[in-house]
Amino acid sequence: MGHSEETSEETEVKKMDILKDFQASFFSMSRLPSFPWTFLEKDLQSNKSSEFISDILKQTCLHSLCRKFPPSVRYRRLFLSELIRREAAGCDPLDELYDALAEVVGAEDTTECYKSYLLPCGDAVSLMENVALISEGTTGLVTWEAALYLAEWALDHQQVFTGRTVLELGSGVGLTGITVCRSCSPSRFVFSDCHPSVLQKLRANVQLNGLSEQATPAVRVEELDWTEVTEEQLKRIGADTVIAADVVYDPDIVGSLVKLLSKVLRCSPSPEVLICSTIRNPETYGGFKQQLGNAGISHHVISGPVSHVFPYNRLSSIEMIKLHT
Repeated sequence: MGHSEETSEETEVKKMDILKDFQASFFSMSRLPSFPWTFLEKDLQSNKSSEFISDILKQTCLHSLCRKFPPSVRYRRLFLSELIRREAAGCDPLDELYDALAEVVGAEDTTECYKSYLLPCGDAVSLMENVALISEGTTGLVTWEAALYLAEWALDHQQVFTGRTVLELGSGVGLTGITVCRSCSPSRFVFSDCHPSVLQKLRANVQLNGLSEQATPAVRVEELDWTEVTEEQLKRIGADTVIAADVVYDPDIVGSLVKLLSKVLRCSPSPEVLICSTIRNPETYGGFKQQLGNAGISHHVISGPVSHVFPYNRLSSIEMIKLHT
């Protein structure tokens, strides 16, 4: 008897984990095939009840986060249709499921939608994106895996950021930096990029997540052109920790990145410089490392597992290096 009680407890724990998976995948607009559907199907077969589907709905489309920062209308429509398809095969129809679908079937897709990444503290990093970049329930911004990996690494190594001034190069839409600001208690954080449209989106996302120069940490968004940045500018920022994710993808900009990194290492007394890359083109990445060496910058690879916090494709080849002179 004790054993069967234990198994039902285990099942409950498993259910809670699966619900969290559904929630995290839904809010980050992960590809639908990556959801844990098999568990749901088994549950429907054994229980013939729509209770678990109702729980999934509460953690996704009916959750307060979805009211505030909704994924795209199209994505919610696809997700609910998928839930209905599974439910139809296994149990009686659930009214609230059809009500939720009716809400998005009639809705017009807006030009912007939100992706939210759930943090271990129960908080979420919500990012505004253009729907135009999204197709088949996934985003065209494939530059994110290294940003997600770096954010997970930061959550595991908060001491690298706590009480420090952090500069992020090529912040993009802001995921890594916002995660660091929310979870790692830096004293100051400077987001940077150089494309006007990216900077605009970045500023909006920083604001959306309640970060500002007046708050703690003190946060700024700066335009930083790698070809024109001066040592004075870098000294003024005075970063103790410098991070960058997915900045080594274009052979044409590697030279200016290496020059910038040389200035960074000269300007601050022994800053911690961490570069995280998805290796799409080994030749480009190898060229970057070679140019670092030519500039008198050595590096070592930071290995070891990171906690799995965010849903993303972990089959990608991601490498993180620490630089020093």
